[in-house]
Amino acid sequence: MSVVPLPAVEEPPRTAVPFGEALKFWLKLGFISFGGPAGQIAIMHRELVEQKRWISERRFLHALNYCMVLPGPEAQQLATYIGWLMHRTWGGIVAGGLFVLPSLFILVALSWVYVVFGEVDWVAGLFYGIKPAVAAIVLHAVWRIGSRTLKSPRKVPLLWAVALASFACIAWLKVPFPIVVGAAALIGAAGGRYAPGQFAAGGAHGSASAGAPAGHRSLRALIDDDTPTPEHALFRKARLAQVAVVGAALWIAPMALLATTHGLHGTLAQMGWFFTKAALLTFGGAYAVLPYVYQGAVEQFQWLTGAQMIDGLALGETTPGPLIMIVAFVGFVGGWTKQVLGPDALFAGAALAATVVTWFTFLPSFLFILAGGPLVESTHGDLRFTAPLTAITAAVVGVIASLALFFLVHIALARHPLGLPVDAVALALALAAAVALLRFKAGVIPVIASCALVGMVLRLAGPA
Repeated sequence: MSVVPLPAVEEPPRTAVPFGEALKFWLKLGFISFGGPAGQIAIMHRELVEQKRWISERRFLHALNYCMVLPGPEAQQLATYIGWLMHRTWGGIVAGGLFVLPSLFILVALSWVYVVFGEVDWVAGLFYGIKPAVAAIVLHAVWRIGSRTLKSPRKVPLLWAVALASFACIAWLKVPFPIVVGAAALIGAAGGRYAPGQFAAGGAHGSASAGAPAGHRSLRALIDDDTPTPEHALFRKARLAQVAVVGAALWIAPMALLATTHGLHGTLAQMGWFFTKAALLTFGGAYAVLPYVYQGAVEQFQWLTGAQMIDGLALGETTPGPLIMIVAFVGFVGGWTKQVLGPDALFAGAALAATVVTWFTFLPSFLFILAGGPLVESTHGDLRFTAPLTAITAAVVGVIASLALFFLVHIALARHPLGLPVDAVALALALAAAVALLRFKAGVIPVIASCALVGMVLRLAGPA
């Protein structure tokens, strides 16, 4: 007697991702999002496009192209966009929020260790070694962004001129960063009209899609190329107005509370206003806005020193989340230094300041996605829109180069643990780190760890 096998029961294909499943992924992403924006975008591409098939390659890149032209951290905005596309407004808030919150908690803890134990010899030695690594990382960013944006000086001399002019304006003329960005945008707008070949965008952020298996392109994604736009993602004037009103309320209410409880010119209100402006100027990533943050936080408000700023950047490089989260370190140290809640509540005041800074820095990013998502198609490939952004990116190269120069000068003239007048050892460390990053493609974390170890050995071996 033969047994006839029952036909296999095929499960119907999923048409949506359960919110709980998405929540688990966004939480995991918040803790593994190392490697800067390129690494974070690559992680999302591998997980969402290649493995989970929640979104197609084309829809993923379409969202990424929009996020790349916005001010703010593009990887966090991309997570917000995809979360919003899958699960409406709350999906975007959860995805973007969980991209940031783990980094905030980690940085608050590390910042406390820094301000309390930073003068201990071995801790100070770690940061002595980390500073040259940070300078090398910034130099690497100049090379990475410049090679993608500027190309050959013979082919795009105008973009090279914009980059060199922005370097001179920031490094020597001390022109405020917003003026540099605005001037570059005007040059790009004019260049897009009269010299379009000079300001044509160099293509999408293709690195995110590199290496996708060919077989995956034939598989259906839950949000595929031909999947209709969800109802909630269609443009409506009433919804745009609603997002604008809610966004304004979410900015005005906490600002009014800070001004009422701590004074309009108090540290917390000043931080809220300053980092709101910073959030609107972060074209080109965190490295581009750091000179502006330095001008305000170090020189104008004196929330922290230049040396502490470099240490904060090092902490930002070694924690998950967007690099712009260095602002949480700036807020924590500023809140600690200014004793915003009094001398008996140093940690509480510093943690509050870090939270305030994070809120005002990332609020615009959420609003850009929730308000502008339905309008994405209207700006794609329009030279009138992309040419100013191309010029801004060229200016960003010069701005980041000025930041690298500042870091190199700072570590060269800082006091060496062995008492040397010019710190040739720190410069040698910076050179070695730069070679490791540029020539041998070493990872950021191993480079920082190696330099920190060398710095600790030097500090412990040097004079007390």
